[in-house]
Amino acid sequence: MGTYKQIIYHIVFGTKHRKQTIDEKNETELYKYIWGILNNKKCKLYRINGMPDHIHILCDLHPNLNLSSLVKDIKVASNLWMKESGLFDEFEGWQEGYGAFTISVREKETLINYIKNQKEHHKKETFMEEFKRLLNENGIKFEGEII
Repeated sequence: MGTYKQIIYHIVFGTKHRKQTIDEKNETELYKYIWGILNNKKCKLYRINGMPDHIHILCDLHPNLNLSSLVKDIKVASNLWMKESGLFDEFEGWQEGYGAFTISVREKETLINYIKNQKEHHKKETFMEEFKRLLNENGIKFEGEII
């Protein structure tokens, strides 16, 4: 019998000091690059999108990986690529931390739509408000400053 699993994560992280440094005209190239990282690690990407100061990734985590290594690899590789590509002149780096929330398969379509509609959603809520709400909805106590 094979191995069967379902490990779906909603991963959220921002730019350094939450500066608006993800140029919207080039964000699709960034998302394609991150999709390539996930693909190489045998993780299925369901949706990626964001704003100039943060991104959301909804993906399946391959059982041979651990979450912190995956996020570190995404951030390190994309940081280097963004600086070398010349597409993100203002980009200084990613924030130190991240948020990661497991979701059930029943929530997947709702979350795909939520991530897809980031631009519309953030007309009503800032990244910090959104992040604190996600922590609260997932039973995680917010402590101090989000880097």
